[in-house]
Amino acid sequence: MSNSSSITQFLLLAFADTWELQLLHFCLFLGIYLAALLGNGLIITTIACDHHLHTPMYFFLLNLSILDLGSISTIVPKSMADSLWDTRAISYSGCVAQVFMFLVFISAEYFLLTIMSYDRYVAICKPLHYGTLLGSRACVHMATAAWGAGFLTALLNTANTFSLPLCQGNAVDQFFCEIPQILKLSCSDSYLREVGLLVFGACLASGCFVFIVVSYVQIFRAVLRIPSEQGRHKAFSTCIPHLAVVSLFINTAGFAYLNPHSISSPSLDLVVSLLYAVVPPALNPLIYSLRNQQLKDAVWKVITGWFYQAINFQASA
Repeated sequence: MSNSSSITQFLLLAFADTWELQLLHFCLFLGIYLAALLGNGLIITTIACDHHLHTPMYFFLLNLSILDLGSISTIVPKSMADSLWDTRAISYSGCVAQVFMFLVFISAEYFLLTIMSYDRYVAICKPLHYGTLLGSRACVHMATAAWGAGFLTALLNTANTFSLPLCQGNAVDQFFCEIPQILKLSCSDSYLREVGLLVFGACLASGCFVFIVVSYVQIFRAVLRIPSEQGRHKAFSTCIPHLAVVSLFINTAGFAYLNPHSISSPSLDLVVSLLYAVVPPALNPLIYSLRNQQLKDAVWKVITGWFYQAINFQASA
């Protein structure tokens, strides 16, 4: 038996026990990570460089891409290194840092998705008040609030989790340090503090979810009243991607943090964690760009600009 004061490292879950499967895991995660880097990097660069995209919707999308890059970079490179070097160990301080940073990014992302639903509501249901309700200063304040709320949420949960006595060993049944898995190592009734905090977080998340649902009910009612089919298509094209991202994120993250131990299993926990922590950062750029013609045109302009610059550089060299 051990306690948290004597634990110097944790052992993460290994994806496979053979070198060939470990290499396969490395290659799969490398492909996903590069896709996330390329997709989110293109969106960030395009929105920052194209002044036509300096609107509230794209400002929030830029923040979403930054959060996606942060969350996937917190866990995936470590997992790839573990497979490549055939190791499972992560230091105690490294585990604390990983839990904290990951919670900062995913909590802030959830709050930002809530703000983005409000942006779409105002744009479609109250277009005449859009410039007043979502001015540049208001957008900066809302984005700052999302980041700040994510920071406070991560700080409270991380501090509570690692203040608990851990006496069930140091093996974490996950490929990264995740709060539900670390709580399983606790042997004290004081874990109820963390459960209480998770319940409070669930209530807050439920409030955000209700806000999102109500916003989209109003949005769809307004869209269906648009007489022009082209107008309805344009409105849906900016809302459907956001709704798809929100649904995937809420369902999988909620299940990962709130599912009862009676139906929990390592394989199920692994799949759920992949769906909310690894897949969305790689898919979000694709989801948003495929349904948004203005963003697709701007991204294509950036890519072709880089291509012509490379050709001219080679020609001059």
